[in-house]
Amino acid sequence: MKTYQTDQIRNIVVCGNPKSGKTTLVEAMLFEGGVIDRRGSVESRNTVSDYNEIEHENENSVFATVLYTEYAEKKINIIDTPGLDDFSGGLITALRPADSALMLINGQHGVEIGTEIQGRHLESHEKPAILAVNQLDHDKANFEKVVESLKQSYGSKAVIVQYPVSTGEGFNSVIDIVKMKMYKYPADGGSPEVSDIPGDHADRAEELRNELIEAAAENDESLMETFFDKGTLDEQEMLSGIKLGIISRNMFPVLCISAKKNMGVGSLLEFIANAAPGPHEAASAVTKDDDEVKCDSSGPASVFVFKTSLEQHIGEINFFKVMSGEIAESIDLVNTNTSAKERFSQLLVVAGKTRNKVSKLVAGDIGATVKLKNTKANHTLTAPGKSFEFEPIVYPEPKFRTAIKAKSESDDEKLGEALSRMHDEDPTIVIEYSKELKQIIVYGQGEYHLNILKWHLDNIFKIETDFITPKIPYRETITRTAQATYRHKKQSGGAGQFGEVHMVIEPHAEDMPDPAKYKVDGKEINVSVRGKEEHKLQWGGMLIYFNCIVGGSIDARFMPAILKGIMEKMEEGPLTGSYARDIRVAVYDGKMHPVDSNEISFKLAGRNAFREAFKNAGPRILEPIYDVEVLVPSERMGDVMSDLQGRRAMIEGMTSEKGFEKIKARVPLAEMAKYSTALSSLTNGRATYTMKMAKYEAVPGDLQEKLLKAYEAEQEEE
Repeated sequence: MKTYQTDQIRNIVVCGNPKSGKTTLVEAMLFEGGVIDRRGSVESRNTVSDYNEIEHENENSVFATVLYTEYAEKKINIIDTPGLDDFSGGLITALRPADSALMLINGQHGVEIGTEIQGRHLESHEKPAILAVNQLDHDKANFEKVVESLKQSYGSKAVIVQYPVSTGEGFNSVIDIVKMKMYKYPADGGSPEVSDIPGDHADRAEELRNELIEAAAENDESLMETFFDKGTLDEQEMLSGIKLGIISRNMFPVLCISAKKNMGVGSLLEFIANAAPGPHEAASAVTKDDDEVKCDSSGPASVFVFKTSLEQHIGEINFFKVMSGEIAESIDLVNTNTSAKERFSQLLVVAGKTRNKVSKLVAGDIGATVKLKNTKANHTLTAPGKSFEFEPIVYPEPKFRTAIKAKSESDDEKLGEALSRMHDEDPTIVIEYSKELKQIIVYGQGEYHLNILKWHLDNIFKIETDFITPKIPYRETITRTAQATYRHKKQSGGAGQFGEVHMVIEPHAEDMPDPAKYKVDGKEINVSVRGKEEHKLQWGGMLIYFNCIVGGSIDARFMPAILKGIMEKMEEGPLTGSYARDIRVAVYDGKMHPVDSNEISFKLAGRNAFREAFKNAGPRILEPIYDVEVLVPSERMGDVMSDLQGRRAMIEGMTSEKGFEKIKARVPLAEMAKYSTALSSLTNGRATYTMKMAKYEAVPGDLQEKLLKAYEAEQEEE
């Protein structure tokens, strides 16, 4: 393959709702560009893009796949992404190296929930998009209805560049508004017959052309002047204005294809080559220090690794974009994340599982390499002496969790290594080794997402595992003031143990004054603060520890031991063994023995005094509450609302947005188990949601009783 220069490169991410035909389209794009000589199909499980066994089994994309094609003297790098929201990490990954997006629209349904979700990702990443209406050969295709839905989502920015002469089984012709020609395709697709627009379409084509010219001219003052002077724009002027509109996201051109029949695909590639922005025309990359790095082949060499993949017989493959300069085979770069020196022993261009060696890649191009020692996704590598680091890719919050356990204890270490590798390959899989819950918690974007993880553990890593119900990270606190005295005394022949501690505990709140007097059970306790320690707890909340000892009743050297005993009990709360939080403790009196008192004695006395006081201080169990946002089709709103209310949700608001309803609610984590599956069932897969930790709140009284009884039973069993 020849070395393409920066202005000859286009980087495009292919996205769209599930079953919109992305993988089929990519296959046709590679065929049109001559990268493959025969088109595969999803049904035959022989496409270039979906080449993994799990993708064959499920007949849908699971991973983002890097590919390329060559067309009109341009190299078009393509990243095919999964349509399912469970695998949104693939799209987020692909958006970093891509300079624009190709959004596929199902010709039967128009804008769907997946279109809306992925459109939000494009908007938040400020990525331009071209809209391609696919499956126009389907007997239920309706182009006019699709355009209506596009106008609802994109407004007047959705501008028709092509429209079909007819849809359904007879679809074979497209009117191109830029060229003002009709393309008629043979039954097996491919190169069209180009002819003038038929008379019965002349008026519509002219009307749409005027709309397109006005939309193109609005993106550049000089084009607007030309338009006012001549009353029109020629083809190159139109394309120039369209490109500017695409870059600024002021225009979303609409084209027509049938990927399955390979109709319109060549025309789409030509449009991408001529109108999609090149890497030098996209926004400059920004470093962590807010410095811009221009995509310039004459600059210092730098690459950003956006994806790491682990493949059998090959090992780890790192996919990267050349951000500036040029890189050649055997170049040495420095990983600015790890300070390690890395040699690129091979440079590869990738089309699915096909990898071809190249000698050089320039700024803006996408490639891959193997056998890097200390480099992962989100790492920056630069020429020696040119140290800077690009901002990492930020992934969405998880919304599904489960606990996982190896069936055989001998596999525990292997499981840890496998989970770490899976996280490297898919950063939306998050692993937590919870000391608190005594479980390995795996987080993902949905139940299906984590089922795919389990498939890899079972089939690739050969580790048999079980998913088990994850425990809830409850918290414990108190609601009123309580006092306790505890004497620890132990005689065992020689030196004994003795320590006595008197303490008061109370709830902590912000900006509370230091204590001077307590009233507990009708008795007043006066205290004088001699020392104060504020401990911000790792699990949230505070512990405030007051030393109020007067007259040396407890030696100062034993005060840290008392605190240690209190902290031990806060790490395993008295009610359910959960972490305790937001408590103030004042140790105001006690007793020592000249021989038997030691640190262990006062640690145990402090621990037991705290436990007794806690149980008398109106203890409460707190549960994690999450902000949940559900995007749902209007007709399914009632079912979703009813389900949320059955999950103890507090509905906080509802708004309408582009044909969908958005529900905002606060829901206890304990009620969100398998919510992704339930929501999919309620809405036939047409709804989605996000969730993010909000705060802790007290559980209802009846639930607290159940939790207390369950913990007592668990303790008895142990």
